[in-house]
Amino acid sequence: MAGTEEAAEATEGVAGDGRRFGEFVVVRRHGGGGHVAELVLDRPKAMNAVSTEMARSIAAACVALAADASVRTTVLTSTHARAFCVGADLKERNSLSDAELVRQRPVARAAYTGVLELPMPVVAAVHGFALGGGFELALACDLIVADRTAVLGLPEVSVGVIPGGGGTQLLPRRVGAARAAELIFTARRLEAAEAERLGLVDHLVDEGADRDEALALAERIAANSPVGLRAAKRALRLGHGLDLRAGLEVEDAAWRSVAFSGDRAEGVAAFNEKRKPEWPGE
Repeated sequence: MAGTEEAAEATEGVAGDGRRFGEFVVVRRHGGGGHVAELVLDRPKAMNAVSTEMARSIAAACVALAADASVRTTVLTSTHARAFCVGADLKERNSLSDAELVRQRPVARAAYTGVLELPMPVVAAVHGFALGGGFELALACDLIVADRTAVLGLPEVSVGVIPGGGGTQLLPRRVGAARAAELIFTARRLEAAEAERLGLVDHLVDEGADRDEALALAERIAANSPVGLRAAKRALRLGHGLDLRAGLEVEDAAWRSVAFSGDRAEGVAAFNEKRKPEWPGE
């Protein structure tokens, strides 16, 4: 993954409410077994604009989450009352020379690919502005819960660039090539209701309810086999875009990886014994 070395250098510490990665990212744990992780964007003074430092911290947090087998689901949230994330820090970008921008690029990419490549299901909790790279962070998640204040869009062409955090690839996978082209070429913003209608949002909830609803959804997901969840996500991601025959081979490989696992044995036993499974996670 591009920028992993830089990401690993991000300062880590223990915050009062979780584990802090640098100044702008916190990871909290939820649920009885701590199986739900909350990846918190915490740069409220800049509406979570992604600076180089923040990108390093997001990537470092994702490296830690990916290595933690006890995490069954992750929820991506924001501490800002009126924004999920407004994208790249354009004030910082304006100060960079061409050479510095070239060096910064893999650091930025590592943040977006870090979220995209998390092995467990990931849910975004979106409210307020989710623009440019902020919307791309949400698109990197498997599911998006948004409240009615959400405003989404990829405005990059309006400032002379293109979506560079996965937007040109992830958006058409949600809404199709033509719809994605229209949204990217016009750089227009979408209100929450239209975003839901177009399939950009999976669950539309009342104002202020996005985080609670996303955490509740994550808890429901986390009740299932961690081995099964990761294998199912792998099959979904790797099989997307393949022809049916190739996709079924991807599915078969994922099935074989879980068929003889401890989770499969426990799941079958719990079903037959009419009890709640206690997943070994292996």
